[in-house]
Amino acid sequence: MATATNVEATAVNTIEWLSAPGTAIVVPVYQRQYRWDIGGCERLLADIRAVAGEDDTHRHFIGSILSAQDSAETDLILIDGQQRITTLMLLVAALHHAVRDADAEMAAELERVLVRADDASRTKLRPHDAWAHLYESVVLDRRDDVERESRFDDNYAFFRSQVHADEAPRIWRGLQRLEHVSITLGAQANAQQIFESLNSTGEPLRDHELIHNYILMGLTHAEQLDVESRFWLPIEQHTGEMIGAFWRHYLVMTTGREVTADGEHGVYAAFRRSFPNVDVAHLQSDAEVWRHYAEIYGILLDPSHEPDDEIRAQLGYINTFGRAAYPLVMRAYSDHARGLISRAEFIETLEWTQALYLRRALAGLPAERLIARLCRARAEGRDALMRAFARITPSDERVSAVLKYVELPHAAYVLGRLESVDDTSEFDVEHIVPLLPGEAWSGDGSRRWSEYSEDEQNSHRALTPTLGNLTLLEQGLTERVFGAAFPDKQAGAYARSAVDETRALVDVPAWGTAAITERTVRLAASLLRIWARPALPEIDDDGLTPVLDAVRRRGWPAGWDREFDYVEYRGEHWEVKDVRALFNRVFRRAWTDDRDAALRYSAAHGGPIYSEMAWKGQWDALDDENFLYMGWDSNYMMNALQGVLEESGISAEVFVKYSYIGNVM
Repeated sequence: MATATNVEATAVNTIEWLSAPGTAIVVPVYQRQYRWDIGGCERLLADIRAVAGEDDTHRHFIGSILSAQDSAETDLILIDGQQRITTLMLLVAALHHAVRDADAEMAAELERVLVRADDASRTKLRPHDAWAHLYESVVLDRRDDVERESRFDDNYAFFRSQVHADEAPRIWRGLQRLEHVSITLGAQANAQQIFESLNSTGEPLRDHELIHNYILMGLTHAEQLDVESRFWLPIEQHTGEMIGAFWRHYLVMTTGREVTADGEHGVYAAFRRSFPNVDVAHLQSDAEVWRHYAEIYGILLDPSHEPDDEIRAQLGYINTFGRAAYPLVMRAYSDHARGLISRAEFIETLEWTQALYLRRALAGLPAERLIARLCRARAEGRDALMRAFARITPSDERVSAVLKYVELPHAAYVLGRLESVDDTSEFDVEHIVPLLPGEAWSGDGSRRWSEYSEDEQNSHRALTPTLGNLTLLEQGLTERVFGAAFPDKQAGAYARSAVDETRALVDVPAWGTAAITERTVRLAASLLRIWARPALPEIDDDGLTPVLDAVRRRGWPAGWDREFDYVEYRGEHWEVKDVRALFNRVFRRAWTDDRDAALRYSAAHGGPIYSEMAWKGQWDALDDENFLYMGWDSNYMMNALQGVLEESGISAEVFVKYSYIGNVM
């Protein structure tokens, strides 16, 4: 058997490997910047606590660490594993600083992991020069009080907030049970080429593949085969290539929160939070629910499988607007199928959904980040859902005003319902005044297009894509009169159409801007009736976003200086510019109005309120004995303020108004 002569791979204890006197690791310049966030630190710490609670035979595997020997020095060049090793070092540093005054023996063991045996002023891990000083100032506790923003500071502060002296032996025990495969390249290996190949080739596991592995990995082989055949394969069959979207939509439906597919496996992370236990005891009931919703999802993707004619048509209409509404539609479909709501209420929900998307498209309003809030409202019943729809669906007056001037979105769908054409596949959207009229085109048979004034031509062009100038026409007839003058279209096509609205054009004496406007007004009345807004008083929400739907962003994005125009807090108008300011104000208000909720949240999550300023950083005193740590990144701050508002039961009464910059970040 051939062997690799230039690669050495060995399974090692991670802490022993790091503690060895000869271990010194350098992060090369071609490595990306350290980017683990607090979520990753939480998962690592949870894994360490878990393995610490097991018996002495248990170990936790953290993957492989790839390094190469520096030809000029004895240092190891860290090719792959920088993120994990750096995070471990920050945890060890936090543990060291927590116990150094109370447990000299443990502190000495931890110090052997952190600093070189020949020089205690130098760390064993050295990031490249661009941010080495940041890392070393944290690990060696040489930070001054200058405000700065870095992942080293954030993650160290998180570990310091979680690790206390009384838990230190347990954390240290868990750390000592970490293992990895140490892969060392020989002197002749091209380290940078191998790094580039590791980071530019191969297909990383997708979210649904991670979910699949997560579900099965704790089961016996027989149990895996059973779950695969009875549950996972049917889910794949129903959802096909959209299985990843299915899991995201399912989680939006069940959590009532936006689940992003961006970043580091956001869907998978949300799944693990929702299903922390997937052993056999829990899996049977959970998997039956997943399979049930996957079957519904398959019907949404292909409504031809729906036996009810009207529901089948309505699901087809929903697909006009894409799949964003699927979380809400899945829940409503399931409730109807299980007899929890009537057929009429289910169809009503589908109609409200279409009205929401069409009216917002007409009014030029964004359609993103709407469905999670509707899922939350749906869980409270029909009245709550109706109010939620009414809040974000433009009014009749607003839609009537814009219909005269804006291009009609989803024209075939709208005209099909207006003109009672169930299947529009054999029809074209006919522009009565063509988009590009020829010189001979005429609206009355006497004046040619070339005889229209420039202002008249511009007025006609502006109205060509609007509702009043559009109708459905059979494709064969469209080809016959393409570009023809209006009188020729009347005789050659409109009179022969099976569509009543199209045939009615035969009776119009001439076609121009006045006729277009008159027809728009008439059809608008039907449009407002078919795509009806829930019959509730108009609520002008000024584009406000419920705080639970606010975007959670990593780090400090461009535009940080002005993310919000303002915040509505239980009817109060707050001038706050960004997540940091909102985080501070929400926790200060919670401390005043509902201190028990603030303390419960902080106790359950290990912060952000502490009884002392235990490490250097940015703090705000709530009183003489309680302090709010302000050095988190924006993602942590948004999660925390959302969490304390939910703990207080007032999250539904808080909204953010994004500034222009905040919206486009």
